[in-house]
Amino acid sequence: MGSVSNRGGYLYFDFRAQGERCREYTKLKDTPANRRKMQKVLDRIEQAMVDGTFQYSNFFPQSRKAEKFGPLLTPMPQTAVQAAMANIANGEPLPTFEGMARRWQEQKQPEWRRTYAQSVDSILETHLLPEFGATPVGEIDRGALLDFRKALSERSPRTAKSGEGKSLRPATVNRIMGILRMIMEEASLTYGFPNPCIGIKRLKNPRIDIQPFTLDEVRLLISSVRSDYKPYLTVRFFTGMRSGEVHGLMWKHIDFERDQVLVRQTFTQGEFDDTKTDGSLREVDMSATVREALMSMRPVGYDEKPREFEDQLVFATGAGKPIDNGNFIARVWNPLLRNLNLRVRRPYQMRHTAATLWLAAGEAPEWIARQLGHTTTEMLFRVYSRYVPNLTRRDGSAFNNLLAAAMNDGVNEENSHAA
Repeated sequence: MGSVSNRGGYLYFDFRAQGERCREYTKLKDTPANRRKMQKVLDRIEQAMVDGTFQYSNFFPQSRKAEKFGPLLTPMPQTAVQAAMANIANGEPLPTFEGMARRWQEQKQPEWRRTYAQSVDSILETHLLPEFGATPVGEIDRGALLDFRKALSERSPRTAKSGEGKSLRPATVNRIMGILRMIMEEASLTYGFPNPCIGIKRLKNPRIDIQPFTLDEVRLLISSVRSDYKPYLTVRFFTGMRSGEVHGLMWKHIDFERDQVLVRQTFTQGEFDDTKTDGSLREVDMSATVREALMSMRPVGYDEKPREFEDQLVFATGAGKPIDNGNFIARVWNPLLRNLNLRVRRPYQMRHTAATLWLAAGEAPEWIARQLGHTTTEMLFRVYSRYVPNLTRRDGSAFNNLLAAAMNDGVNEENSHAA
């Protein structure tokens, strides 16, 4: 029976092979995490001996005893743990978490959208590197990860300007732990030690409490907003498009022949980018109300030479630049809600409003999911379950009829652009 022992503060293996006592020294310090790691290797060694497949050079390729014991006729393939021990035996230290994270970040960069890459970088700089940056990846154990997750759950947002004293939301903790999990998985595969993230579950997310507007509130908002934003609100309330999707919308994405809005790009954080997911790349059917709003926005000369306006934004500032979401919220959206004595909420609730109005009209869930850019109806029923009536199977006409009956005032007919 072998053991993991200590000499001079460093750990070594002490076991018998073919009746001979063997000691193999490592550069791992005597810590509980390193002892557990080496014990797992020792267990594999002893099991290989029982199975008759033990090969000294697989575990300790640089050892002087490797040649003495000789290779098997059929070499045993290296396991991940054995590969890690080869690194240890060679005196090759495992990288720090920061070194591993930077390498992983660089390798994954081609797969990521710009906004996701920025999110990963923010999580690394704000949460992961301050906690684990200088720690060798092989010394990060399950206990340290669970303690870190607990600390995150009790931590206040560091950069929040408001909401002081609130802990990080489960969804935020899960995003942080998700990045940590991917880095540790890559380290585990590369350097061959057991992944300590295995078995650590995601925190349960509370059910999303949406706050959609009623149709009467929608009519009030559209009729009360300044004239250059009437078509903008109409399109957002009745297409369910996200802020970035509307702000990146160009005239080449408007198909008046098929009555469709083509969602092909977004404008977020000052740059144009691809859509959020492949499912977000979609065609949104225009209701008559949305068509009327977009028709009112067409530039002078559009009917004669529409191709000259293809790359112009549908909704733009007076300088022809994309609408800045923060500016819209501060100068138009929040003041409008306050003036109408409506509860202040995010513009994203316009998207929720579109979904609940479609459901109220009795549209087919599959059609609604496609309009929102969801690949399945799962999220639709999870988020909007209490708004789901007895559904009929239609294709958008029910919603169009609902709007035709309710939106008596229509939209402003003036050709205008959002300022």
